[in-house]
Amino acid sequence: MTVTPSDSELLARAARGDHEAFTEVMRLHEDRVFSVCLRIMGDRERALDAVQDTFLTVFRKSRQFKGRSAVGTWIYRIAVNTCYDQLRKAKRRPSEPLPDYHDPADEMAQDEVDAAGVRPDIEAALARIPQEFRAAVVLADMEGMPLPEIAEVLGVPVGTVKSRVYRARRLLAGLLGNQNT
Repeated sequence: MTVTPSDSELLARAARGDHEAFTEVMRLHEDRVFSVCLRIMGDRERALDAVQDTFLTVFRKSRQFKGRSAVGTWIYRIAVNTCYDQLRKAKRRPSEPLPDYHDPADEMAQDEVDAAGVRPDIEAALARIPQEFRAAVVLADMEGMPLPEIAEVLGVPVGTVKSRVYRARRLLAGLLGNQNT
């Protein structure tokens, strides 16, 4: 029987230079990191850049992981901060408009809801709300993270997460024309 090493064991091995261990950490977390980045960034190419930057940071800072949270929580915090940084930089330079098409449905998705991806109207509405609200609602409603974990990822108290998720939902409801929620 093969024993699967934990995330923290893999990250510790990666910090010591084990590239296979780092590859496994990436494999375990890349889909969810991409999902978070895509929904925060609102653009596939920019999300892919954010994912790449996230894992470069994880690799560079793997020795700094103290184990005060789950490895996944630490990685998602890096991902959210990377997205925030890239969005701030994008505000300083002209941006390109989003293409008129969207990526095809994910054929590897587990069910029809996953396969449909985020509807274009929801993507557009997410892009219009403040980034701190966007991150909170993406992690809560689209990634299904519990509030305490979101608080760790965002580096804010749980009450702040609750407030941001509530406010994001209200803003999204208004933007999507659903004022009864």
